Amino acid sequence: MNPIVSIIMGSTSDLPVMEKAMKFLDDMQVPFEVNALSAHRTPDAVEEFAKSAKDRGIRVIIAGAGMAAALPGVIAASTSLPVIGVPIKGSVLDGVDALYSILQMPPGIPVATVAINGSMNAAILACQMISLADADLAQKMEDYKAGLGKKIEKANRELAEVKYKFKTN
Repeated sequence: MNPIVSIIMGSTSDLPVMEKAMKFLDDMQVPFEVNALSAHRTPDAVEEFAKSAKDRGIRVIIAGAGMAAALPGVIAASTSLPVIGVPIKGSVLDGVDALYSILQMPPGIPVATVAINGSMNAAILACQMISLADADLAQKMEDYKAGLGKKIEKANRELAEVKYKFKTN
């Protein structure tokens, strides 16, 4: 089984955030790979990773990075594959620095960007992209989305059972 999604992060300290993407891809039975490479500390390896991704069968890259967050943009500059950036909350500016770094790409080098620490949404977006050409995954995504609505409906029914003296519904 060859990976079709690549998850890359600048450091293994980003792993707790990126694990949500891994779990979602695993739940959807989408083969993926995981790597830690730094745009600043291992720039040659990052460029080689990005340039070889398409030939290795990768269809979408999810790149998580904090602080200066150069990793998603450096990867996007070296591949024609879609790149989804995950800004990771840091200790100084709470991830806003990473968010702005990933969002502010120059014309011609787009990086789709999710919320700070939003790796699960990055995985969902990757699955939606892939499902355009994969009917089985498209059905799994339809089922997943339908399940979201059912969870809210159930929660609303449970809220109706909560009793307070001045609660009117």
